[in-house]
Amino acid sequence: MPRFDAAGLVTAVAVDHRTGELLMLAHMDAEAIAKTRETGFAHFHSRSRGRLWMKGESSGHTLKVIEIRVDCDQDALELRVEAAGPACHTLARTCFYRRVDDNGELVRIVD
Repeated sequence: MPRFDAAGLVTAVAVDHRTGELLMLAHMDAEAIAKTRETGFAHFHSRSRGRLWMKGESSGHTLKVIEIRVDCDQDALELRVEAAGPACHTLARTCFYRRVDDNGELVRIVD
């Protein structure tokens, strides 16, 4: 198991297993990891809702987990996934669809 923080969470990033593109960042607790391993679909702990949720439970944009990797310090996870639709709730393919330009403004870089 990873090393959870004081709140019982570990940071997790979802990465497209074919392209290596970073899709999203979320948090997992022991329950989310167990449910992900049990079902094969990414589950996370929602800090704002205070509960377990499966990515795509309302949108259908699920993340099928191919592999779970743990970083060297065991305090972060990389989920190698197949995405069924956009990963972001804004309907962008990735949550990282903007960059900060030289003026400090956000510029959309991904469709």
